[in-house]
Amino acid sequence: MSETKPTAALFVDVQNIYYTCRQKYQRQFNYRLLWQKLSETYELTIANAYAIDSNNDGQHKFQTALRSMGFNVKLKPYIQRSDGSAKGDWDVGITIDVMEAAAQVENIILMSGDGDFDMLLEHVAEKYHVRTHVMGVQELTARSLINSCNDFQIIDEEYLL
Repeated sequence: MSETKPTAALFVDVQNIYYTCRQKYQRQFNYRLLWQKLSETYELTIANAYAIDSNNDGQHKFQTALRSMGFNVKLKPYIQRSDGSAKGDWDVGITIDVMEAAAQVENIILMSGDGDFDMLLEHVAEKYHVRTHVMGVQELTARSLINSCNDFQIIDEEYLL
């Protein structure tokens, strides 16, 4: 009789992972390796990657690659404000999706360093009794987010291209 793997939902804050890996390591994150490692341990029932829609050919190729691995790529338009600042925030969308998924899986895996998600992870762990995991660049991940999860996985050289 084969042992079933625990179920998991994966949520990737693509911009956060891109910028933190670039800032700390000057390298790109290896999503194929991530998918391979997580698939060995979990049955990934949900895998969402949240990104900003742009007319950049490189971004389109990257998003196509994510889709071919099995990610559901969610895009939000990049908004350039008149003052020159930009907005492309997925926090509310990620929060809604995590809360909906928490009732369906045993594990929530969040890839982000954003401390705004700490209350979310505490809430779903308490309400749905899921295990929560965060993966991020240690020095660039909010301490409150690390403290809010059951397991923190450091993005180190192993996970980079």
